[in-house]
Amino acid sequence: MNDETMNFDGKIEKLPAIAPSRAALPSASKLRVALFSGNYNYVKDGANQALNKLVAFLETQGAQVRVYSPTVAEPAFPPAGTLISAPSIPVPFRTEYRIALGLPRYIKRDLDAFKPNIIHISAPDPLCRGAVKYGRKRGLVTVASVHTRFDTYLRYYRLGALERYLSTKINKVYNQCNEIFVPTPCMETTMRETGVTVPIKKWSRGVDDKLFNPAQRDLTWRKTLGFEKQDVVISFVGRLVLEKGLEQFVAAINFLRRKGLTPHVMVVGDGPARKWFQQRLPDAKFLGFLTGKELARAYASSDIFFNPSRTEAFGNVTLEAMASGVPQVCVDATGSRFLVRHAETGFLAPPDDATAMAQHLEELITNPCLRRAFSAASTARSRHFHWDNILLEVLSHYQRSLVGKAEQTNIL
Repeated sequence: MNDETMNFDGKIEKLPAIAPSRAALPSASKLRVALFSGNYNYVKDGANQALNKLVAFLETQGAQVRVYSPTVAEPAFPPAGTLISAPSIPVPFRTEYRIALGLPRYIKRDLDAFKPNIIHISAPDPLCRGAVKYGRKRGLVTVASVHTRFDTYLRYYRLGALERYLSTKINKVYNQCNEIFVPTPCMETTMRETGVTVPIKKWSRGVDDKLFNPAQRDLTWRKTLGFEKQDVVISFVGRLVLEKGLEQFVAAINFLRRKGLTPHVMVVGDGPARKWFQQRLPDAKFLGFLTGKELARAYASSDIFFNPSRTEAFGNVTLEAMASGVPQVCVDATGSRFLVRHAETGFLAPPDDATAMAQHLEELITNPCLRRAFSAASTARSRHFHWDNILLEVLSHYQRSLVGKAEQTNIL
């Protein structure tokens, strides 16, 4: 196992020795973690993939974990660990997602029997708010992890005036926790600026470089999609929803067309905005939802990765593209700002500035030497994001929090 990790400044550092100042850390087998999620496995996304990796890792370390989340009859993938279904209803206008209705008595009874010593919430929904209340009432360590910027979603549905209100409501939940975990320094800054006052710790994300790497590039497969060897293919990977910046993507592609270029676009993913996206990009190749080697092949077989989303807390797809050796054009916002090295691994453009995005795309389309340089730098940077080291950090956060709670109790 590599003993280095990427710190919040993007520099390489040795993992800190696990040695608390006043007491020995409890072993992982002493951990009893109750994890609450708004979507643990019914729709696949970067957030629940990280949570499932965490649960699987904790169990290999001897910890006991129970997960509470809305469920559906046919989930996107099997869950890691023991999953308890929470009552929920479909989200209006986004029925593929569900919102939990709260913390019912049967879950409280299950928690009482499980006797957790850590409550971990991953979304500020009614279920998680109930979990925080449950934990605080019993004096348990209560933590939250931030996976996406829910408040920014509103601007994509003409509800931007409510963004500040929603941010205040969300942060009220976070400020009732003992600490929160964020994946990037820009998310820490954002949380502080919007009113979070509790301690903030790092939980970054990792990438499987045995799966996502440049060797997955397949020009023969690419040709079956209609792309010639000399074509420069721009890829989009993610949920097809407006909050992923689809309008900016279309605007940038249209800008390139007006300049006389012929952008070749490959879209991987699905979602409620697929029809809207296809109507505006009729020449693009829509591959639907891909996983595993098929997804890795799609990344590596493109030439530029374009991610105009400003709602990411981290940006797993951007990291996967980097590991695949694909230069990036992203917006200068949380997540991408941490991952992408401007003019080194890719380009960052101001949010909502489709013209700037298009200009960066044009520079990469017309400069194969620059693409090769960015590709090598991207692969090198991605190698510092090791899942084992990252998950060990979370385990250490849990252990230190238990020690801190015990010391606080003794002092009081």
